[in-house]
Amino acid sequence: MARYTGPSCKLCRREGEKLFLKGARCLSPKCAIERRDYPPGMHGREARFRRRRESDYSRQLREKQKARRIYGVLERQFRRYFELAQRRPGLTGINLLSILESRLDNVVYRLGYADSRAQARQLVSHGHFDLNGRRTDVPSALVKPGDTVSVRKESRRKPYFKAIGQQLDERRVPRWLSLDPAGLTAQVLQLPIREDIDVSLSEQLVVEYYSR
Repeated sequence: MARYTGPSCKLCRREGEKLFLKGARCLSPKCAIERRDYPPGMHGREARFRRRRESDYSRQLREKQKARRIYGVLERQFRRYFELAQRRPGLTGINLLSILESRLDNVVYRLGYADSRAQARQLVSHGHFDLNGRRTDVPSALVKPGDTVSVRKESRRKPYFKAIGQQLDERRVPRWLSLDPAGLTAQVLQLPIREDIDVSLSEQLVVEYYSR
């Protein structure tokens, strides 16, 4: 299972904004953007003072890279999601975001079981969740309306889930999901629409990148 294993904070610095890849750290003074608000590398500090006209291709590439990094998806899989979004009826960009939001690791993150998508991916990979009553350790599994996501009975006895169960708040869960904090169970009510997705992305630029 391929995944990015490098420094997460460098990704935020490269995009020039917080991507919230490390949970609570991104809200603290330790955040890399707060301490070094310039691109990584030996010439990063100088790049902050350059005034260069950004090309259309550059803006499209940066937006695509930002989307990949936010959701923790590598290029080959991201392109497959784009091709799947093209085959669905409706706007390709919104379809793409809906698919990314429907990943199991993102659902676990949205439900509040993890502080970041990377942490949610780890929880799923370690087999702590059931999807429709069956154990799954595939973070990229796509959920659909009517699916049930629950913490496995064996995992509920672990200190982590005992503590997190007391912190869950169904009011903070997106409206396309329904959470039962007491039972550590959630249901997918519908596929997310653009208004439900709070990521700072211009999906149209991603569509333009792949439509060149």
